[in-house]
Amino acid sequence: MVVDDDRLVLATLVAGLKQAGFEIIEADNGDDAILLARKHKPQLAILDMRMQGKSGMDVARYLAANTDTGFMFLSAFGDSDIVEEATRMGALGYLVKPLDVRQIVPAVRAALARTIEMKNAPQAAAAAQGGRDEHLAIGILMERLRLDYDRALEALRTQAKSENRDVGELASSMVDAANRLNSIRR
Repeated sequence: MVVDDDRLVLATLVAGLKQAGFEIIEADNGDDAILLARKHKPQLAILDMRMQGKSGMDVARYLAANTDTGFMFLSAFGDSDIVEEATRMGALGYLVKPLDVRQIVPAVRAALARTIEMKNAPQAAAAAQGGRDEHLAIGILMERLRLDYDRALEALRTQAKSENRDVGELASSMVDAANRLNSIRR
């Protein structure tokens, strides 16, 4: 499910994801997104953070409390406070607009795989935190260094190797550091 109140962004994402082989339902507002989620029970929702009426955060809260639909956020804003809130909400990813659909397809595939794993194996939920941290670290690198998904993933792997650390361990420390930075009052 793709939800964005910008009809051009929505149409572009839907067309690109359909072309990549995904079955897509779409909504241009939070209320419709919740209704569609109830009816269709999508595996994954890509939610615009800031919309008129119910925000992507509002929809994510509903999904987290009432469904097993995974979600990732989409925003024109690279604000670290938003990334922190997305992390707390349990987001499987965070993508910054403007987007190139070719860049988000791997992120969507990874998020879907994690969602399916979590549904099929309850013990995978514990392991998902590490995967979520890895994906959020990639999102942080994408936003801060203006990299596409593949380059951000490669940068994370290269840094882990140079520090002789596990990728998941480095990702968790990056997310923790971002959270600490975000907690400092300005």
